[in-house]
Formats: sequence, structure tokens, C-alpha cells
Amino acid sequence: MNVRPKKHLGQHFLTSQEIARRIAEIFKNDSPQRVLEIGPGTGVLTRHLCELYPHVEAIEIDGESVNYLHQYNILPPFNIHEGDFLRLDIRALVQEPTALIGNFPYNISTQIMFRLVELRDLFPQAGGMFQKEVAERIAAPPGSKVYGILSVWVQAFYKVEYAFTVAEGAFNPPPKVKSGVIYLTRLEKPRITGNPAEFLRLVKTAFGQRRKMLRRSLAGYSFSSEQKEMPIFERRPETLSVEEFDQLLGLLKYE
Repeated sequence: MNVRPKKHLGQHFLTSQEIARRIAEIFKNDSPQRVLEIGPGTGVLTRHLCELYPHVEAIEIDGESVNYLHQYNILPPFNIHEGDFLRLDIRALVQEPTALIGNFPYNISTQIMFRLVELRDLFPQAGGMFQKEVAERIAAPPGSKVYGILSVWVQAFYKVEYAFTVAEGAFNPPPKVKSGVIYLTRLEKPRITGNPAEFLRLVKTAFGQRRKMLRRSLAGYSFSSEQKEMPIFERRPETLSVEEFDQLLGLLKYE
């Protein structure tokens, strides 16, 4: 049985066993007991995960891939969940600390990262493959041209490490861009003290006009005239650390 990569699902099946092994090994130092893979496809990465970790489950949206995984006994049938990671009740599936991994579909990888942060209490480790540009954005430090909302939001709760770059030829069909593998470890204590939803709203507002100074981009917020004279308001959002965004939020008083 062959599985056809489907463009509308953003599928680029990993074919390199060497790359699959390297991705699977990113958790080795943490030795998680449970791993959840998103989008196993034809199971190239899955087989390596099963060699390294005691319990592996997978979420797959493509029924053809699900049938393939069943036919070749890549995972026990009850460990394969057909559905969309973005819509499934993940809390009903994940009852114990679990490492999240995948060769993430490029068209929804940013949404997957936002969902990961939402479910961060379930996933002490995460990692996998993204379009290189997205991987670099997630791992970018302040001052980088690609540092933005995704960088700040993920790094508020996870330590992010860029592991390695993957060439186009490791996939079928080959994507038009290179890929990047990152590894995330949940922080023992988040880097923010304010309300996460309000923090994210502030960050999104600031980066909505990323070339402007914060005094302009955050004009809709109720900072006092004295606060707006602080040096931080003369900076652009891409220069601020996670903690500095949190400090900005702390200046606000809510009714």
C-alpha cells in the first residue's frame, strides 16, 4: 500500500532514516516515558521513536496514512488517533507528562505551537521539524530580524534550542525550502508573571506595528504620561526581551 502526499494537508513525507533517527534522539537526555507524534504519515519517524521510548502514540488526520500505519503494524491500533491535533480534545488523550514531536505540516505549524503553549502543563518537552524560517523564528533572540510574536510567546514558557537544518531531499515530495529541527524544554517557572492572555494581547499589539516605537504602537493602552516618558517606550518591539514585555504589562492597572 502506498500513501499519496496530499498538498491540501501540507504533507511532505520524511524519507531519510538518518534524519528520522536524529529527530527521534532529541529527547534521549530526558528519557520521556511517553511520546505523542503529530502526523506520522508513513511512520518513518515513528519506528525510531518506538525503538527509543516505552510508549508512543500518534495523531493522524489522513485516513490513508492511518490505514497504512495499521496495515504495517507500526503502532498498536489503540495508540493511533485519527483526527486533527488542533481540534481534538488532547486533555482526554494525554493523562500523563508526554513529549510532543512531529514532522509538522508547514501550513499549520504556527498554530501547533500556539496549541502547545495552551497545553503546556501536559508537555514538558516538545520538538520536531518545521519550515526553517519558522524554526528560526521560534528560536530567535531579541534584536533578530525574525524575532516576533511567536518567539516571545513560546519562549515565555519554554527554553528553545535550534538543533539542525534539513535539506529538501530528505522528503517526498521535496519542499521548496529547507527545514529546521528545534527542541523545547518547559521552564520550571514561566518568564512572565502577568496574565498570559493579557501578555499575549500586548505582544500582538506591539508587533502589529513593529517598525514603530512602543509609544506609538501601544498608544491604545492606558499608560500614564509619566510612564510613556520611560526609555522603554522609545524602543521597537523586536528589541524587548520576554521579561521586558512582562514589565510593560505590569505597568498597567486593570479595573
